[in-house]
Amino acid sequence: MIYLDHNATTPLDPEVFEAMRPYFLERWGNPSSAYSFGAENKSALEAARAAVATLIGAPSPRDILFTSGATEANNAALRAALRASPDRRHIITSAVEHSAVLAPCKDLERPDGYHVTYLPVNGEGALSLPDLESALTKHGGNTAVVSLMWANNETGVIFPISQIAALCRARGVPYHCDAVQAVGKLPSVDVRQIPVDYLSLSAHKFHGPKGVGALYVRRGAPWTPLLHGGHQERGRRGGTENVPLIVGLGRAAELAHSRLPNYDRLVRPLRDALERDILSTVPGTRRNGHLTERLPNTTNLSFPGIESEALLLLLEQEGICASSGSACLADSDEPSHVITAMSGSVNNSSLRMSLSSTQEEFDVGSVVATINKAVTALKEISPPWEQITAQQS
Repeated sequence: MIYLDHNATTPLDPEVFEAMRPYFLERWGNPSSAYSFGAENKSALEAARAAVATLIGAPSPRDILFTSGATEANNAALRAALRASPDRRHIITSAVEHSAVLAPCKDLERPDGYHVTYLPVNGEGALSLPDLESALTKHGGNTAVVSLMWANNETGVIFPISQIAALCRARGVPYHCDAVQAVGKLPSVDVRQIPVDYLSLSAHKFHGPKGVGALYVRRGAPWTPLLHGGHQERGRRGGTENVPLIVGLGRAAELAHSRLPNYDRLVRPLRDALERDILSTVPGTRRNGHLTERLPNTTNLSFPGIESEALLLLLEQEGICASSGSACLADSDEPSHVITAMSGSVNNSSLRMSLSSTQEEFDVGSVVATINKAVTALKEISPPWEQITAQQS
C-alpha cells in the first residue's frame, strides 16, 4: 500500500502506542481520585498538557484544554465566544472551512439566529484581507467571533493568520483558528507570536490517537464550558479525562515538535516531484491551490472529464490511498465545497494527495504511471467533460 492521505489521518507512531499502553492495562485509575493509584495519573495529564503547550508556543500549560477532538474544540470555542457577547449576532468565517466549523455556523443561522458572513476565496484558494476588514467594518460592533482556519485540509492553502489576528485584535473581536492541518507541519504555529484567542488541534493528524484533541484558550479569552459536569479541566470541561489518549496526544506532540525542523526538508521535495510529474505527463491536469502559500505535504489536482470517485477506485485497486477531499464528508455525494468555492462551478474531478515526514520513500514514477493509466482508461469510457457539465447545469 502507498498511503497518500495523511491529511485525513496518520498512522499511530509506535512510540505513542507504547506511551499509552500502561494507562490501558496497569495505570487505569481515575485521575480525580483521592487515593494515589488514580491521582498519580494527574501528573501524566499535566505532562501531556505541557507537551501540547510547547508544540504551539502557548505561554502556559494551563492554557490547554483537552477535548475529544477538533470538532468538539471548534464547537466549544464558537459557543464560548457567542455566550460571552449575547447581544452580538454576527459571525465571520470562510466558504472553505472544515465542516466542523461550517456545520455549527449553519446551525446558528436558523430562524431568529445569527447572521454569518462566509468570506470567499479566489481561484488559488487565497483569502482577501480587505474582504475580512470590510465585513468587520460593515457589521461594526455586532461581530461576536471570527473563525478562520490556518491551512485548508483539501488544498493545503495557508491563510494570512498574523494579519487576520491583528485585524480581529484591533476591532476587539475574538478570533478562533482551526489549526488542525498546520500543527506539526508549520513552525510558524506559535500563539506567542500570533494573538489568536482560540486554537484547535487534533492528535490523529500528527501520528497520535484518534478521539482526542485540544483547544488553546488565551488567558482572558471568554470561556463557558460546552460540556457541563464535574470539575475536570479546572471546571472548563466536564467528564472523566481519557488518560490513555491524552498521554498519546502528549507523546505525539513531543515527537512532532522534535521533527518540525526537518519536516519541510523531508516532505516538500517528494510532494513537488509527485505534483510536477503528474502535471507534466497527464494531459489537462491542473493544480488547485496556491503554488507556494500552502502546506509542504499537500497537493490537490483536477482531472477534467474524470469523476474523482472512479479514479480513486482504480487507484485503490493498485494499492494507492488518496482522497477527493475531506474524510469527514467522504460519505456525501456532494462535490468538494472547497474546490467549488475556488472555481465558482461544480467540480467532481479533484484528487488530494497528502504526505508525511515519517512515511517511507515511495516510487513517485510508479504512482504517476498508475494515475496516468487510470485517467486514460476512464477517459475512454466517460462522456466528454462538456457533456457532463451540461447535464449538471
